[in-house]
Amino acid sequence: MRELRFGRKGVARGKARSLIVFLHGYGADGADLLGLADVLAPHLPDAAFVAPDAPDRCIGGGFGYQWFPIPWLDGSSEEAAEAGMARSVKDLNAFLDERLAEEGLTADRMVLVGFSQGAMMSLHVAPRRDQAVAGVVAISGRLLRPEALAEETRVRPPVLLIHGDQDAVVPFGDMARAGDALVAAGFRTYGHVMQGTGHGIAPDGLGAALQFIRQVLG
Repeated sequence: MRELRFGRKGVARGKARSLIVFLHGYGADGADLLGLADVLAPHLPDAAFVAPDAPDRCIGGGFGYQWFPIPWLDGSSEEAAEAGMARSVKDLNAFLDERLAEEGLTADRMVLVGFSQGAMMSLHVAPRRDQAVAGVVAISGRLLRPEALAEETRVRPPVLLIHGDQDAVVPFGDMARAGDALVAAGFRTYGHVMQGTGHGIAPDGLGAALQFIRQVLG
């Protein structure tokens, strides 16, 4: 298991009543999303925010890291992508367990907030964990292996899908495909469309995420 480097913001260790985990996209790093904590913290005053770097340097360009290779971007094989993802899933699960233990929290006090490839990781990992997290916010991502979701699901945390209708990187249609698969597998699923937004996080999308996070954390 590889140890993931991460940044942290929010209340002091041992004082948090909830944990928000940001998972960045392909070619970025944890710091790319950790700045969102500055916006969210005033509304979540008892939360800790962490944002790990993905375990591998990005081979397809970008300044940062990748959770797994993307063949049509970096020329890797499908086998390499599958192996990379499987390894990162183990790393991420270990990271989440370690952070919960460190903060003295249970899984139902943790929310995963993923962007792009980080959203793909969130949607893949959360249903297959032993204990359900409080919720998953998947922004501008897609559900990988939707055909396996129902069979491999162990827990069903609520999910919020957020996507820009002008996304040229991860097609907007992937939002509906993910939603259909999640609903069919029994997940309580919500959606928010960022009108006129490309591959990014618009203010209204962040507002929807905050509302959802506050709801699932009670």
